[in-house]
Amino acid sequence: MKYNIEKINQIGKMLAEIVEEALAGERKEDVRIGEIEMEVRESLREIGQRTLKYYLENADLEAEAKIECTCGGKMQYQRRRAATIWSVFGKMSYERAYYAGCGCGKGCAIIDERYGIEPGKVTAGLAQLLALSGIDKSFEEGQEWLNAFLLFEVSENTIRAETQFLGELQRKAEEELIKEMHNEAALQKREQMVVQQVPDRLYGSIDAAKVRIEQRAKQGKKAEMEEDWRDMKIVCWYEGELVPNSQRSVRQKEKAQREGTVFRAKNKHYSCDIAEAEQFGKLLWASGCSVFADRVQKLVFVCDGATWIWKLVSHYYPNAVQIVDWYHAEERLERIAEEAFSDLGERQPWLEKITENLWHGNVEFVIEACQSLSKKSSLAKQAVTYFSNNIERMRYAQFRAAGYLIGSGVIESGCKQIVSRRLKLPGAQWNLDGAILTAKARCVWLSGRWQDLVSKRSLLPLAI
Repeated sequence: MKYNIEKINQIGKMLAEIVEEALAGERKEDVRIGEIEMEVRESLREIGQRTLKYYLENADLEAEAKIECTCGGKMQYQRRRAATIWSVFGKMSYERAYYAGCGCGKGCAIIDERYGIEPGKVTAGLAQLLALSGIDKSFEEGQEWLNAFLLFEVSENTIRAETQFLGELQRKAEEELIKEMHNEAALQKREQMVVQQVPDRLYGSIDAAKVRIEQRAKQGKKAEMEEDWRDMKIVCWYEGELVPNSQRSVRQKEKAQREGTVFRAKNKHYSCDIAEAEQFGKLLWASGCSVFADRVQKLVFVCDGATWIWKLVSHYYPNAVQIVDWYHAEERLERIAEEAFSDLGERQPWLEKITENLWHGNVEFVIEACQSLSKKSSLAKQAVTYFSNNIERMRYAQFRAAGYLIGSGVIESGCKQIVSRRLKLPGAQWNLDGAILTAKARCVWLSGRWQDLVSKRSLLPLAI
Protein backbone atom coordinates (compact mmCIF):
# COMPACT_ATOMS: atom_id res chain seq x y z
CA MET A 1 0.00 0.00 0.00
CA LYS A 2 1.08 3.56 -0.67
CA TYR A 3 0.08 6.31 1.70
CA ASN A 4 -0.13 10.07 1.21
CA ILE A 5 2.82 11.30 3.27
CA GLU A 6 1.49 14.86 3.39
CA LYS A 7 -1.77 13.70 4.96
CA ILE A 8 0.09 11.45 7.40
CA ASN A 9 2.21 14.42 8.48
CA GLN A 10 -0.95 16.45 9.09
CA ILE A 11 -2.45 13.63 11.15
CA GLY A 12 0.83 13.36 13.08
CA LYS A 13 0.67 17.03 14.02
CA MET A 14 -2.96 16.69 15.10
CA LEU A 15 -2.12 13.60 17.17
CA ALA A 16 0.73 15.46 18.86
CA GLU A 17 -1.77 18.15 19.87
CA ILE A 18 -4.13 15.51 21.26
CA VAL A 19 -1.36 13.96 23.34
CA GLU A 20 -0.24 17.38 24.57
CA GLU A 21 -3.78 18.12 25.71
CA ALA A 22 -3.97 14.76 27.50
CA LEU A 23 -0.76 15.57 29.39
CA ALA A 24 -1.75 19.17 30.07
CA GLY A 25 -2.28 18.47 33.75
CA GLU A 26 1.28 17.22 34.16
CA ARG A 27 4.32 19.40 34.70
CA LYS A 28 6.49 19.23 31.59
CA GLU A 29 9.63 18.54 33.63
CA ASP A 30 7.91 15.48 35.16
CA VAL A 31 6.81 13.93 31.88
CA ARG A 32 8.98 11.12 30.54
CA ILE A 33 9.12 9.50 27.13
CA GLY A 34 7.33 6.39 28.40
CA GLU A 35 4.23 8.39 29.32
CA ILE A 36 4.24 10.10 25.93
CA GLU A 37 4.57 6.75 24.16
CA MET A 38 1.65 5.23 26.04
CA GLU A 39 -0.55 8.23 25.36
CA VAL A 40 0.30 8.06 21.66
CA ARG A 41 -0.43 4.31 21.59
CA GLU A 42 -3.79 4.70 23.29
CA SER A 43 -4.67 7.61 21.01
CA LEU A 44 -3.73 5.56 17.96
CA ARG A 45 -5.92 2.70 19.17
CA GLU A 46 -8.87 5.05 19.56
CA ILE A 47 -8.17 6.55 16.12
CA GLY A 48 -7.89 3.04 14.67
CA GLN A 49 -11.33 2.14 15.99
CA ARG A 50 -12.92 5.23 14.52
CA THR A 51 -11.06 4.87 11.22
CA LEU A 52 -12.22 1.27 10.84
CA LYS A 53 -15.78 2.25 11.75
CA TYR A 54 -15.77 5.13 9.27
CA TYR A 55 -14.28 2.95 6.51
CA LEU A 56 -16.86 0.17 6.91
CA GLU A 57 -19.82 2.50 7.25
CA ASN A 58 -18.88 4.48 4.13
CA ALA A 59 -18.21 1.43 1.98
CA ASP A 60 -21.88 0.86 1.15
CA LEU A 61 -23.65 4.20 1.54
CA GLU A 62 -25.26 3.73 -1.87
CA ALA A 63 -27.25 0.62 -1.01
CA GLU A 64 -28.98 -1.34 -3.77
CA ALA A 65 -32.71 -1.95 -3.49
CA LYS A 66 -32.36 -5.68 -4.20
CA ILE A 67 -29.53 -8.21 -4.33
CA GLU A 68 -29.17 -11.85 -5.36
CA CYS A 69 -29.55 -14.47 -2.61
CA THR A 70 -27.33 -17.57 -2.59
CA CYS A 71 -30.49 -19.69 -2.99
CA GLY A 72 -31.26 -17.97 -6.30
CA GLY A 73 -33.98 -15.70 -4.95
CA LYS A 74 -33.93 -11.98 -4.18
CA MET A 75 -33.19 -10.09 -0.97
CA GLN A 76 -34.50 -6.59 -0.34
CA TYR A 77 -32.83 -3.72 1.45
CA GLN A 78 -34.15 -3.46 5.02
CA ARG A 79 -32.23 -0.81 6.90
CA ARG A 80 -28.77 0.11 8.18
CA ARG A 81 -28.18 -2.39 10.93
CA ALA A 82 -25.57 -2.25 13.70
CA ALA A 83 -22.92 -4.94 14.22
CA THR A 84 -20.13 -5.40 16.76
CA ILE A 85 -16.72 -6.98 16.18
CA TRP A 86 -13.41 -7.39 18.03
CA SER A 87 -10.53 -6.05 15.96
CA VAL A 88 -6.88 -5.26 16.65
CA PHE A 89 -8.14 -1.93 17.99
CA GLY A 90 -10.54 -3.53 20.47
CA LYS A 91 -14.32 -3.82 20.54
CA MET A 92 -16.09 -1.60 18.01
CA SER A 93 -19.54 -1.19 16.44
CA TYR A 94 -20.53 -0.02 12.97
CA GLU A 95 -23.67 0.23 10.83
CA ARG A 96 -24.09 -1.22 7.36
CA ALA A 97 -26.81 -2.00 4.82
CA TYR A 98 -28.72 -5.15 5.70
CA TYR A 99 -30.76 -7.29 3.31
CA ALA A 100 -33.48 -9.88 3.94
CA GLY A 101 -36.94 -10.87 2.73
CA CYS A 102 -36.01 -13.85 0.57
CA GLY A 103 -38.22 -16.91 0.78
CA CYS A 104 -35.35 -18.94 2.22
CA GLY A 105 -35.39 -16.76 5.32
CA LYS A 106 -31.75 -15.74 5.10
CA GLY A 107 -30.38 -12.26 5.67
CA CYS A 108 -26.98 -10.71 4.95
CA ALA A 109 -24.85 -7.60 4.85
CA ILE A 110 -22.76 -7.19 1.69
CA ILE A 111 -20.00 -5.39 3.59
CA ASP A 112 -19.58 -8.28 6.03
CA GLU A 113 -19.24 -10.77 3.20
CA ARG A 114 -16.91 -8.53 1.21
CA TYR A 115 -14.44 -8.07 4.05
CA GLY A 116 -14.78 -11.47 5.72
CA ILE A 117 -16.51 -10.12 8.84
CA GLU A 118 -18.77 -12.10 11.13
CA PRO A 119 -20.54 -9.88 13.68
CA GLY A 120 -19.79 -10.63 17.31
CA LYS A 121 -16.60 -12.45 16.43
CA VAL A 122 -12.86 -11.85 16.28
CA THR A 123 -11.55 -10.34 13.04
CA ALA A 124 -8.90 -12.14 11.01
CA GLY A 125 -6.29 -9.52 11.91
CA LEU A 126 -6.78 -9.98 15.64
CA ALA A 127 -7.08 -13.75 15.30
CA GLN A 128 -3.59 -13.92 13.80
CA LEU A 129 -2.10 -12.06 16.78
CA LEU A 130 -3.95 -14.25 19.28
CA ALA A 131 -2.75 -17.42 17.59
CA LEU A 132 0.83 -16.14 17.44
CA SER A 133 0.70 -15.78 21.21
CA GLY A 134 -0.93 -19.19 21.60
CA ILE A 135 1.77 -21.09 19.73
CA ASP A 136 4.52 -19.46 21.78
CA LYS A 137 3.20 -19.05 25.33
CA SER A 138 0.79 -20.68 27.71
CA PHE A 139 -2.71 -19.34 27.15
CA GLU A 140 -2.68 -17.77 30.61
CA GLU A 141 0.66 -16.02 30.08
CA GLY A 142 -0.38 -15.08 26.57
CA GLN A 143 -3.45 -13.33 27.93
CA GLU A 144 -1.33 -11.06 30.15
CA TRP A 145 1.20 -10.48 27.38
CA LEU A 146 -1.46 -9.57 24.82
CA ASN A 147 -3.29 -7.27 27.21
CA ALA A 148 -0.09 -5.26 27.61
CA PHE A 149 0.46 -4.97 23.88
CA LEU A 150 -3.10 -4.57 22.63
CA LEU A 151 -4.24 -2.27 25.45
CA PHE A 152 -7.47 -4.21 25.89
CA GLU A 153 -8.33 -7.58 27.42
CA VAL A 154 -8.83 -10.89 25.68
CA SER A 155 -9.67 -14.19 27.38
CA GLU A 156 -7.59 -17.36 27.60
CA ASN A 157 -10.39 -19.24 25.85
CA THR A 158 -10.26 -16.90 22.87
CA ILE A 159 -6.50 -17.33 22.52
CA ARG A 160 -6.85 -21.10 22.84
CA ALA A 161 -9.69 -21.27 20.34
CA GLU A 162 -7.96 -19.15 17.69
CA THR A 163 -4.67 -21.04 18.08
CA GLN A 164 -6.32 -24.42 17.77
CA PHE A 165 -8.59 -23.24 14.96
CA LEU A 166 -5.52 -22.49 12.87
CA GLY A 167 -4.19 -25.90 13.88
CA GLU A 168 -7.47 -27.40 12.66
CA LEU A 169 -7.08 -25.61 9.34
CA GLN A 170 -3.62 -27.14 9.03
CA ARG A 171 -4.91 -30.59 9.95
CA LYS A 172 -7.61 -30.37 7.27
CA ALA A 173 -5.02 -29.22 4.73
CA GLU A 174 -2.86 -32.22 5.64
CA GLU A 175 -5.82 -34.58 5.38
CA GLU A 176 -6.57 -33.26 1.89
CA LEU A 177 -2.91 -33.60 0.94
CA ILE A 178 -2.79 -37.18 2.26
CA LYS A 179 -5.94 -38.03 0.32
CA GLU A 180 -4.51 -36.54 -2.86
CA MET A 181 -1.06 -38.10 -2.51
CA HIS A 182 -2.59 -41.55 -2.01
CA ASN A 183 -4.80 -41.22 -5.09
CA GLU A 184 -3.33 -42.99 -8.10
CA ALA A 185 -4.91 -40.67 -10.65
CA ALA A 186 -3.68 -37.58 -8.79
CA LEU A 187 -0.17 -39.03 -8.55
CA GLN A 188 -0.09 -39.83 -12.26
CA LYS A 189 -1.22 -36.29 -13.07
CA ARG A 190 1.46 -34.97 -10.73
CA GLU A 191 4.13 -36.95 -12.59
CA GLN A 192 3.32 -34.96 -15.71
CA MET A 193 3.84 -31.62 -13.96
CA VAL A 194 6.94 -29.63 -14.82
CA VAL A 195 8.47 -28.36 -11.58
CA GLN A 196 11.21 -25.76 -11.73
CA GLN A 197 12.48 -25.62 -8.13
CA VAL A 198 13.33 -29.16 -7.07
CA PRO A 199 16.52 -29.28 -4.96
CA ASP A 200 19.28 -31.66 -6.03
CA ARG A 201 19.55 -32.99 -2.50
CA LEU A 202 16.93 -33.10 0.23
CA TYR A 203 17.11 -34.35 3.80
CA GLY A 204 14.46 -35.85 6.02
CA SER A 205 14.66 -36.46 9.76
CA ILE A 206 12.05 -38.12 11.98
CA ASP A 207 11.77 -38.32 15.76
CA ALA A 208 9.23 -38.31 18.58
CA ALA A 209 8.85 -36.53 21.92
CA LYS A 210 6.57 -37.36 24.84
CA VAL A 211 3.55 -35.16 25.59
CA ARG A 212 1.48 -35.46 28.76
CA ILE A 213 -2.20 -35.87 27.95
CA GLU A 214 -4.80 -35.13 30.63
CA GLN A 215 -5.50 -37.81 33.19
CA ARG A 216 -8.15 -40.36 32.39
CA ALA A 217 -9.60 -43.42 34.08
CA LYS A 218 -7.70 -46.69 33.83
CA GLN A 219 -9.49 -49.28 31.75
CA GLY A 220 -12.14 -50.94 33.88
CA LYS A 221 -11.39 -48.78 36.94
CA LYS A 222 -13.39 -45.58 36.82
CA ALA A 223 -12.14 -44.27 40.16
CA GLU A 224 -8.44 -44.57 39.38
CA MET A 225 -6.73 -42.00 37.19
CA GLU A 226 -3.36 -42.18 35.46
CA GLU A 227 -1.18 -39.93 33.35
CA ASP A 228 -1.05 -40.73 29.69
CA TRP A 229 2.17 -39.84 27.86
CA ARG A 230 1.88 -39.94 24.09
CA ASP A 231 4.47 -39.67 21.34
CA MET A 232 4.32 -36.52 19.24
CA LYS A 233 5.90 -37.76 16.03
CA ILE A 234 7.66 -35.10 13.97
CA VAL A 235 9.21 -35.05 10.51
CA CYS A 236 11.39 -32.26 9.18
CA TRP A 237 12.31 -31.85 5.52
CA TYR A 238 15.25 -29.56 4.83
CA GLU A 239 18.21 -28.73 2.64
CA GLY A 240 21.83 -28.40 3.69
CA GLU A 241 24.24 -25.58 3.03
CA LEU A 242 27.89 -24.97 3.83
CA VAL A 243 28.49 -22.54 6.70
CA PRO A 244 31.04 -19.89 5.60
CA ASN A 245 34.09 -19.46 7.85
CA SER A 246 33.02 -15.93 8.78
CA GLN A 247 29.66 -17.17 10.08
CA ARG A 248 30.85 -20.16 12.10
CA SER A 249 30.25 -20.20 15.83
CA VAL A 250 32.94 -21.38 18.26
CA ARG A 251 31.27 -24.79 18.37
CA GLN A 252 31.12 -24.96 14.58
CA LYS A 253 34.79 -24.03 14.29
CA GLU A 254 35.68 -26.85 16.66
CA LYS A 255 33.49 -29.17 14.63
CA ALA A 256 35.18 -28.07 11.41
CA GLN A 257 38.61 -29.00 12.76
CA ARG A 258 37.51 -32.62 12.85
CA GLU A 259 34.99 -32.85 10.01
CA GLY A 260 36.67 -30.43 7.61
CA THR A 261 33.41 -28.72 6.67
CA VAL A 262 30.33 -27.61 8.56
CA PHE A 263 26.82 -27.75 7.16
CA ARG A 264 23.57 -26.30 8.45
CA ALA A 265 19.91 -26.84 7.63
CA LYS A 266 17.83 -24.38 5.62
CA ASN A 267 14.29 -24.27 4.19
CA LYS A 268 12.96 -26.39 7.04
CA HIS A 269 9.46 -27.79 6.72
CA TYR A 270 7.91 -29.46 9.80
CA SER A 271 4.88 -31.72 10.14
CA CYS A 272 3.68 -33.51 13.26
CA ASP A 273 0.94 -35.66 14.77
CA ILE A 274 0.14 -37.94 17.69
CA ALA A 275 -0.66 -41.10 15.78
CA GLU A 276 0.41 -44.69 15.35
CA ALA A 277 3.40 -45.20 13.08
CA GLU A 278 1.28 -46.55 10.21
CA GLN A 279 -0.96 -43.47 10.23
CA PHE A 280 1.99 -41.11 10.62
CA GLY A 281 3.56 -42.77 7.59
CA LYS A 282 0.77 -41.35 5.44
CA LEU A 283 1.68 -37.85 6.63
CA LEU A 284 5.36 -38.63 6.05
CA TRP A 285 4.64 -39.51 2.43
CA ALA A 286 2.25 -36.63 1.76
CA SER A 287 4.41 -33.96 3.39
CA GLY A 288 7.40 -35.29 1.48
CA CYS A 289 5.51 -35.00 -1.80
CA SER A 290 4.69 -31.38 -0.95
CA VAL A 291 8.43 -30.59 -0.98
CA PHE A 292 9.13 -32.95 -3.92
CA ALA A 293 11.01 -35.53 -1.86
CA ASP A 294 9.90 -38.09 -4.43
CA ARG A 295 11.58 -36.13 -7.23
CA VAL A 296 14.94 -35.04 -5.88
CA GLN A 297 18.09 -36.56 -7.31
CA LYS A 298 19.29 -37.60 -3.86
CA LEU A 299 17.10 -38.05 -0.79
CA VAL A 300 18.88 -38.58 2.53
CA PHE A 301 17.33 -39.53 5.86
CA VAL A 302 19.31 -38.82 9.03
CA CYS A 303 17.55 -40.24 12.09
CA ASP A 304 18.23 -42.15 15.28
CA GLY A 305 18.11 -45.95 15.37
CA ALA A 306 14.38 -46.39 16.19
CA THR A 307 13.02 -49.37 14.28
CA TRP A 308 9.64 -47.77 13.49
CA ILE A 309 11.39 -44.84 11.79
CA TRP A 310 13.46 -46.95 9.43
CA LYS A 311 10.47 -49.15 8.59
CA LEU A 312 8.56 -46.07 7.45
CA VAL A 313 11.52 -44.72 5.49
CA SER A 314 12.10 -48.05 3.75
CA HIS A 315 8.40 -48.39 2.90
CA TYR A 316 7.77 -44.91 1.51
CA TYR A 317 11.23 -43.92 0.26
CA PRO A 318 13.06 -47.21 -0.51
CA ASN A 319 15.74 -45.50 -2.62
CA ALA A 320 16.73 -42.94 0.00
CA VAL A 321 20.15 -42.95 1.65
CA GLN A 322 19.71 -43.96 5.32
CA ILE A 323 22.07 -42.58 7.96
CA VAL A 324 21.94 -43.14 11.71
CA ASP A 325 22.69 -39.89 13.49
CA TRP A 326 26.38 -39.87 14.35
CA TYR A 327 25.90 -38.25 17.73
CA HIS A 328 23.40 -40.88 18.90
CA ALA A 329 25.82 -43.64 17.97
CA GLU A 330 28.80 -41.87 19.59
CA GLU A 331 26.82 -41.20 22.76
CA ARG A 332 25.93 -44.88 23.03
CA LEU A 333 29.63 -45.77 23.02
CA GLU A 334 30.28 -43.22 25.77
CA ARG A 335 27.61 -44.82 27.98
CA ILE A 336 29.07 -48.26 27.37
CA ALA A 337 32.55 -47.07 28.35
CA GLU A 338 31.26 -45.54 31.58
CA GLU A 339 29.47 -48.76 32.54
CA ALA A 340 32.21 -51.17 31.51
CA PHE A 341 35.31 -49.38 32.83
CA SER A 342 35.57 -47.93 36.30
CA ASP A 343 39.23 -47.08 35.67
CA LEU A 344 39.55 -43.91 33.59
CA GLY A 345 42.95 -45.12 32.39
CA GLU A 346 41.26 -48.09 30.70
CA ARG A 347 38.08 -46.33 29.71
CA GLN A 348 39.52 -43.43 27.72
CA PRO A 349 41.85 -45.42 25.39
CA TRP A 350 39.03 -47.91 24.66
CA LEU A 351 36.57 -45.12 23.90
CA GLU A 352 38.99 -43.20 21.67
CA LYS A 353 39.85 -46.28 19.65
CA ILE A 354 36.29 -47.50 19.14
CA THR A 355 34.99 -44.00 18.37
CA GLU A 356 37.71 -43.53 15.76
CA ASN A 357 36.72 -46.79 14.09
CA LEU A 358 33.09 -45.79 14.08
CA TRP A 359 34.02 -42.41 12.60
CA HIS A 360 35.64 -44.19 9.69
CA GLY A 361 32.64 -46.50 9.26
CA ASN A 362 34.34 -49.66 10.54
CA VAL A 363 31.17 -50.84 12.23
CA GLU A 364 32.27 -54.48 12.31
CA PHE A 365 35.14 -53.52 14.64
CA VAL A 366 32.67 -51.70 16.90
CA ILE A 367 30.41 -54.76 17.06
CA GLU A 368 33.32 -57.03 18.01
CA ALA A 369 34.46 -54.59 20.69
CA CYS A 370 30.97 -54.49 22.19
CA GLN A 371 30.69 -58.28 22.08
CA SER A 372 33.89 -58.60 24.10
CA LEU A 373 32.31 -56.45 26.83
CA SER A 374 28.83 -57.98 26.73
CA LYS A 375 29.39 -60.15 29.81
CA LYS A 376 30.17 -57.22 32.07
CA SER A 377 28.08 -54.53 30.41
CA SER A 378 24.37 -54.84 29.62
CA LEU A 379 24.64 -51.72 27.47
CA ALA A 380 27.39 -53.34 25.40
CA LYS A 381 25.22 -56.42 24.92
CA GLN A 382 22.32 -54.25 23.70
CA ALA A 383 24.71 -52.30 21.46
CA VAL A 384 25.67 -55.44 19.55
CA THR A 385 22.11 -55.66 18.23
CA TYR A 386 21.90 -51.90 17.68
CA PHE A 387 25.08 -51.65 15.61
CA SER A 388 24.41 -54.93 13.77
CA ASN A 389 20.99 -53.70 12.66
CA ASN A 390 22.44 -50.43 11.40
CA ILE A 391 25.75 -51.42 9.79
CA GLU A 392 25.02 -49.88 6.40
CA ARG A 393 23.54 -46.79 8.01
CA MET A 394 26.84 -46.10 9.80
CA ARG A 395 29.34 -45.97 6.95
CA TYR A 396 30.26 -42.49 8.08
CA ALA A 397 33.45 -42.16 6.03
CA GLN A 398 31.48 -42.84 2.84
CA PHE A 399 28.74 -40.44 3.84
CA ARG A 400 31.19 -37.64 4.61
CA ALA A 401 32.99 -38.24 1.34
CA ALA A 402 29.65 -37.82 -0.45
CA GLY A 403 29.08 -34.53 1.38
CA TYR A 404 26.11 -35.74 3.42
CA LEU A 405 25.06 -34.35 6.77
CA ILE A 406 25.48 -37.08 9.39
CA GLY A 407 23.82 -35.38 12.36
CA SER A 408 20.09 -35.10 13.05
CA GLY A 409 20.31 -32.00 15.21
CA VAL A 410 17.61 -30.31 13.13
CA ILE A 411 14.92 -32.78 14.26
CA GLU A 412 16.10 -32.72 17.86
CA SER A 413 15.83 -28.95 17.74
CA GLY A 414 12.38 -29.35 16.21
CA CYS A 415 11.26 -31.58 19.08
CA LYS A 416 12.45 -28.97 21.55
CA GLN A 417 10.85 -26.10 19.62
CA ILE A 418 7.51 -27.82 19.15
CA VAL A 419 7.14 -29.99 22.25
CA SER A 420 9.49 -28.84 25.01
CA ARG A 421 9.11 -25.08 24.46
CA ARG A 422 5.34 -25.12 24.10
CA LEU A 423 3.62 -28.35 25.11
CA LYS A 424 5.81 -28.98 28.16
CA LEU A 425 5.60 -25.58 29.79
CA PRO A 426 5.36 -25.77 33.63
CA GLY A 427 1.95 -27.10 34.66
CA ALA A 428 0.88 -27.73 31.07
CA GLN A 429 -1.62 -30.54 30.64
CA TRP A 430 -3.41 -31.16 27.39
CA ASN A 431 -6.31 -33.04 25.97
CA LEU A 432 -5.33 -34.98 22.88
CA ASP A 433 -6.87 -32.67 20.30
CA GLY A 434 -5.55 -29.51 21.95
CA ALA A 435 -1.98 -30.80 21.95
CA ILE A 436 -2.14 -31.90 18.32
CA LEU A 437 -3.71 -28.70 16.99
CA THR A 438 -1.42 -26.36 18.92
CA ALA A 439 1.62 -28.32 17.74
CA LYS A 440 0.44 -28.28 14.13
CA ALA A 441 -0.02 -24.51 14.22
CA ARG A 442 3.45 -24.11 15.73
CA CYS A 443 4.92 -26.34 13.02
CA VAL A 444 3.56 -23.98 10.39
CA TRP A 445 5.17 -20.99 12.11
CA LEU A 446 8.55 -22.74 12.41
CA SER A 447 8.34 -23.72 8.74
CA GLY A 448 7.91 -20.10 7.63
CA ARG A 449 4.44 -20.75 6.21
CA TRP A 450 2.39 -18.74 8.71
CA GLN A 451 0.95 -16.27 6.23
CA ASP A 452 -0.21 -19.11 3.99
CA LEU A 453 -2.16 -20.57 6.91
CA VAL A 454 -3.74 -17.37 8.23
CA SER A 455 -4.86 -16.46 4.71
CA LYS A 456 -7.05 -19.58 4.79
CA ARG A 457 -8.65 -18.63 8.06
CA SER A 458 -12.41 -18.56 8.02
CA LEU A 459 -14.44 -17.34 10.98
CA LEU A 460 -15.46 -19.26 14.07
CA PRO A 461 -17.84 -18.15 16.85
CA LEU A 462 -15.69 -17.06 19.76
CA ALA A 463 -16.32 -15.21 23.00
CA ILE A 464 -14.04 -12.59 24.50
